[in-house]
Amino acid sequence: MDRGIERGTPPGRGAGDDVVLEHTATGRVPLAVILIDRDGLVSHWSRGARRLFGATKEEAIGQTALDLLPVSGALPDEEETSPYGGFTAYDGLGPDLESSLDGRLSYPAAGRARLSVPDQDRVDVLWWAYPLVGPGKERLLVLAADAGGLRQDLPEADRAFERIAPGFALHTDFPGADELARRLPEILPSMSVEESARIVAQVLELGYPVLEFSQNERVPVTPDWGVARRAERKARRERAAIAVAEGLPVPQEAADEGEDLEYVAVRERLEFLNEVSGRIGTSLDLAQTIIEVSKAVVPKFTDVAGTYLREQVVAGEGFPDGVPDTTTMWHRVALEHTDEPGRWDDVVPVGEAMPFPAHTPFFQCMTTGDPVLVPRISEQMGHMIASQFEKRDIRPLITGRSMLVVPLKARNVVLGFMILLRHPERVEFNDMDRVTGAELAARAGLVLDNARMYTYQESVAETLQDSMLPHIPPRMAGCDIATRYLPGTLLGRVGGDWFDSVKLPGARTALVVGDVMGHGLNSAAMMGQLRTAVQTMAAMDLPPAQLLRNLDDLAQRLGDSYLATCLYVVYDPIASELHLANAGHIPPVIVRAVDGRSELLDLPTGAPIGVGGVPFEAVRVRVAPGDRLVMCTDGLVEVRGEDIGVGLAALSESAAHPAASMDDACDTIIRTLNTRGGRKDDVALLMARLNGIEPDDVAEWRLTLDPVEAGRARAVVREQLHEWGLAKLADNAALLAGELVTNAVRHSHGRRIALRLVRGDTLLCEVDDDDPTLPSLLSAGPDAEFGRGLHLVGALAREWGASRTTTGKTVWFELTLPRR
Repeated sequence: MDRGIERGTPPGRGAGDDVVLEHTATGRVPLAVILIDRDGLVSHWSRGARRLFGATKEEAIGQTALDLLPVSGALPDEEETSPYGGFTAYDGLGPDLESSLDGRLSYPAAGRARLSVPDQDRVDVLWWAYPLVGPGKERLLVLAADAGGLRQDLPEADRAFERIAPGFALHTDFPGADELARRLPEILPSMSVEESARIVAQVLELGYPVLEFSQNERVPVTPDWGVARRAERKARRERAAIAVAEGLPVPQEAADEGEDLEYVAVRERLEFLNEVSGRIGTSLDLAQTIIEVSKAVVPKFTDVAGTYLREQVVAGEGFPDGVPDTTTMWHRVALEHTDEPGRWDDVVPVGEAMPFPAHTPFFQCMTTGDPVLVPRISEQMGHMIASQFEKRDIRPLITGRSMLVVPLKARNVVLGFMILLRHPERVEFNDMDRVTGAELAARAGLVLDNARMYTYQESVAETLQDSMLPHIPPRMAGCDIATRYLPGTLLGRVGGDWFDSVKLPGARTALVVGDVMGHGLNSAAMMGQLRTAVQTMAAMDLPPAQLLRNLDDLAQRLGDSYLATCLYVVYDPIASELHLANAGHIPPVIVRAVDGRSELLDLPTGAPIGVGGVPFEAVRVRVAPGDRLVMCTDGLVEVRGEDIGVGLAALSESAAHPAASMDDACDTIIRTLNTRGGRKDDVALLMARLNGIEPDDVAEWRLTLDPVEAGRARAVVREQLHEWGLAKLADNAALLAGELVTNAVRHSHGRRIALRLVRGDTLLCEVDDDDPTLPSLLSAGPDAEFGRGLHLVGALAREWGASRTTTGKTVWFELTLPRR
């Protein structure tokens, strides 16, 4: 337990019994046992407490603990009288007993101090304070002992003194360890000989005492880097310094103490770093990692931790090589502290960005890549730092505090830095803290860099995926379209699934869904190639079966490493017909508008793209206005360990649910099938509502290859638009139609050309001829005989284009319908 101990009386002892420290060298020393409730009043007072502090149980119960435990530091004028030199309960090394008594500390603490007892000399006291967790009114267990009783005449007792623990004491050099292991069951009656041997071996191995209340929970008696032992060690170092100053040999105990102190300090720093390492890096999310790093050091290592990162790191971008300079912007991404809530929020808000001048310790840290230690921030330095914050006075927050600035770097690149501050009452940062902080920052920097690189790669993958997936307009000629794409949950954002729609001549629309087998960038690259090929061949108006045949040939030329499935559908809204071909893909679902019934279309499956040498078949399916076509990849319906037929049935059922809009219908399908569990693949979903185009909204004419037909084309267009109530478009439509017919008459090699008008969301005009050469814009000067027609079309039309057909080409333009 690291924040308290469990309640209960040690086995074999009654609440009123004496509790003693047993030591073979020093005998039995009374131990004061005191319980303090949540109001700061004494609720239990042992006989040992009466002997040590003078008050009886009746006098103590219900009284304020601070009044009954007059533990304080030694006075300066008493230092010479102390056989061990001067010391205090705090001395800048940790909390004093008063901090535990009044509830300021929520973790175990220990110390050494002096107190005055009436009619007695001043008593040297060891104390331990353990916050209690769990139900009950008590919140603190205080143990205390007369240290003088542990130092009587025997030199070994002085060494054992610093290892003392409530219940028993043991030192690694103590010759009676085996004897103590045998006698522990006498001290703690419920303990077996085997259990006592285990505990003694454990204490010998760890090198510091353990207070054991159960077989599974252990509490260090001297927490927070050995607070209780530091005063004694300080005294020993002082004796060594006096010996050196007087030219005398350094006492052996001081030399041993130096080695022991260094070992303990290094071990405890390593334990702290190991604890921090276990708390950070649990996620590759950059924001979560920043929070973990900040919380890991407060309050164990510091009282305030402010984290700053380069602007490009926060944005998930790369940044130039070389050290930062005074123009580099640093974002304050986290601020963790133990001050009262809100004290820092207005002065140094999270999210603020700023550069740092060259004369600041922060600039020194980020340019050198080394920690910067400021033992105490003077008023002058506080003023210098505060000058960077316009209209905000930060001096009250930082002046007098100890500061350590550590760089967050990885792979020799400074990503940011942390500003660590300790309260003025807390011990200053020292050189060992500087080393610890540097190691902490190195580990945190590597974790942050991993999160940064992951965030950057995710951004790149998302950009790549978005660039490969088309942005399909919600309305095409005679149909409405809605799409959804979901990346694989565990395999990143890049995959081989895709969907597309292509505008075809005759107001038709090609709808495509495909899936390259596999995942990752290679599959995405293959998907991009196949999607581009489909768009190109669809623009040539190839029949569905022929298009898949050509796509399979292309895949063979690209290599045999990948296979792909593809479903290609051509929707003709005028003929109310679907023309479909399938290459190993799951079948689409058609939802009939007349009765809401859904069904899987029975198509020849065909082999996947890339198998080679397999023919493809196409079928035609009649549809009615309002029918919905649902096409998706197998990631939506396939679940590991389940027959795919179950998923297809669920797809058909969910597609038939009524919905207010196409987007709602897509969301219903995703919500129903994506919660079935086990999905690991990408998902591409395309839904089209087949509205159709009424025969009255289509007008067609056959024209001969006579130049006078251009005039006839202008006349019939004008007449038809007046009939449709689109007289505002008549002049422009007639002019542009005449230009397209003129070009067709000039370049066609057949006998006839066709002119078609389609009224839908826009006005579409198409001219077909048998010449496969696509027109192109030419530079047309004032005296040029040719080339001005297409410039005119490009200037007046909303959109125009040309595509090859099986018999020639189609040139078309669209005009925006006037608002009604």
